Amino acid sequence: PVSRVVYNGKRSGGPRYPGAGSEIFTPAHEENVRFIYEAWQCVERDLRSQMGSERGLVEEYVEKMPNPSLKAFKPVDLGDLKRRNTQDAKKS
Repeated sequence: PVSRVVYNGKRSGGPRYPGAGSEIFTPAHEENVRFIYEAWQCVERDLRSQMGSERGLVEEYVEKMPNPSLKAFKPVDLGDLKRRNTQDAKKS
């Protein structure tokens, strides 16, 4: 049995078994998730420490020549979209 990896980097206590209607995460998958989680924690820490200084370790990428076809692009709030989809499903 392999423990379930949760996005916040913590593992749930329950093992996962084949046929229980859920995926099995291999040790390689868990290692990849852990690597990405730890790398992101370093980025967030660097961003927090940079807030008080003029120049830090992290740089934001900004296009010098933005693509003109993306002028009308508006970011999507994924949390809001999920809430609306959940509410729509409950109404049905």
